[in-house]
Amino acid sequence: MKLDVILGLQWGDEGKGKIVDVLAPEYDVIARFQGGPNAGHSLSFGDVRHVLHNIPSGVFHRNIINIIGNGVIIDPVIFMKECETLVKMGIEPVKSIFISRKAHLILPSHRMMDCVQEQSKGISKIGSTLKGIGPTYTDKVSRNGLRAGDIFSDDFQDKFAELTSKHLQCFAERPENWNETEENLKWMKGIEYLKNFRFINSEYIINQYLREGKTILAEGAQGTMLDIDFGSYPFVTSSNTICAGAYTGLGVAPGLAGKTFGVFKAYCTRVGSGPFPTEISGKTGELIQKLGGEFGATTGRPRRCGWLDLVALKYAVMINGVTGLVMTKADVLDDFDEIQVAVAYKQHGQILDYVPFGYDNSIEPVYKSFKGWKSDITGCTRQDQLPAGLKEYIRFLEDESGVPVIIVSVGQDRKQTVDLR
Repeated sequence: MKLDVILGLQWGDEGKGKIVDVLAPEYDVIARFQGGPNAGHSLSFGDVRHVLHNIPSGVFHRNIINIIGNGVIIDPVIFMKECETLVKMGIEPVKSIFISRKAHLILPSHRMMDCVQEQSKGISKIGSTLKGIGPTYTDKVSRNGLRAGDIFSDDFQDKFAELTSKHLQCFAERPENWNETEENLKWMKGIEYLKNFRFINSEYIINQYLREGKTILAEGAQGTMLDIDFGSYPFVTSSNTICAGAYTGLGVAPGLAGKTFGVFKAYCTRVGSGPFPTEISGKTGELIQKLGGEFGATTGRPRRCGWLDLVALKYAVMINGVTGLVMTKADVLDDFDEIQVAVAYKQHGQILDYVPFGYDNSIEPVYKSFKGWKSDITGCTRQDQLPAGLKEYIRFLEDESGVPVIIVSVGQDRKQTVDLR
């Protein structure tokens, strides 16, 4: 079998959690390959409305194995809280979640460092979720980090104390209300909880599953434009959010690449700082924010809203080798008379059809206008029920990107999904 991948093509928040939940019955295994509790994957079915952070989005389907891969970073406290909530919902996470021994751990001092570093940047703030993501990945690449498999070693407490001491020596400041003793006690409680789970050499297990013919979907977090190498640097996350990250984040050879599902909103959003060429100010942007419920699933922060950026979308399709596009939140645009799409950029007097190195606020979008479909699509379940205006919008995006739109989400619930395959 081949490894299929699903990831975001914008600045995150594209609705990947819902789409993984929809596709999950087609797979034996769902495997997270990067990021950590900075992810907020929202799922909705029946009366259930739930947000997952560290846990793969296949957890609500029985008989599916959920793997937290080596490229993921884990906060034991957040993980424990997530699992305890799932248990109250009748889910048994300890039976379905496997954890890579090589996944790195977020320490309380990582979160402290994140707060201090972000605060020191003033108006140049990145817009961090303050979950300790950057400092943890920094320790990983500088070969100082603690990994999940370390929690079973006899000298784990010493390793934890040594790394924490290093962090504290670097920062004279502390965030307000940060209590080192209290934070460490909660963290150690989370570590003891983690020990109940099955820890695996995930690279061996995943490759074994593929040889056995098991179907595996690799689940990404954040989005392409937040990739540490190819995103809108420095306003990015600290991991590789693109398709290539799935192979290093799970230990699978690129030759085993299968389908790549790229998820994008019918418009664009961005949380935090950084360039956002198609951002809409005023009433229209506020309306999209309100209709789309555009508030961060992890931080609760309002998301900046804008029209679809086709230049960035085509860039993401190219980098990820996308084989099928998934459009979400098409229903948010139901009542608009006119919809715009940025088909090019204007920068320093030049028209660009690509994402430039100097990706900054000097970029102006060049728009193409479409007539809105002015129709309620939230009840659509088949392609022939979609309004003509939306079909035209989809055909345009397919022609421009060279990739078919295979799924259209028309609402929050897993049933509000139109499969075009």
